[in-house]
Amino acid sequence: MGKNIALMIVLVMSSCMGISQTEKEKVNKDAAEKVTYKVTKTDIEWRSELSDMEYYVLRKAATENAFSSELLTNKEKGTYTCAGCGTPLFRSENKFKSGTGWPSFDQEIDGNVAYDTDYKIGYARTEEHCASCGGHLGHVFNDGPRETTGKRHCINGVALNFIPDEQ
Repeated sequence: MGKNIALMIVLVMSSCMGISQTEKEKVNKDAAEKVTYKVTKTDIEWRSELSDMEYYVLRKAATENAFSSELLTNKEKGTYTCAGCGTPLFRSENKFKSGTGWPSFDQEIDGNVAYDTDYKIGYARTEEHCASCGGHLGHVFNDGPRETTGKRHCINGVALNFIPDEQ
């Protein structure tokens, strides 16, 4: 009898979802829907122009596997651009080895990265988007190099293209 009561309590507690989380997600979703980007395409156009992984990261806010990007160890001088629309996002001189498994930068190119707050994993994180097309890039954290900005822009490599300086 005691086990049945305990089981019922656990089921009731686990099936409850706090209204505050739902409200936060609704507010963020409403705000995101109101943004108009310079580069706009239909879902069909994005799917046809992007690889499957680029599509899921840039358009569906997925995350690539850690240590899977060939850009992670790139040490060439140049510019990292949005894989969706080509907007310059980060410079190679701002890239650093964070050990996290994703390309990391201590600053973005001013005006080309937009920010939002997401609660997808239960707490607030600052999400980064391309300011031109709205493509999901990654997240920014306050654990970057102290001698520069203190920021770590943790970016999905598949969301980026690299253009060497000599081109």
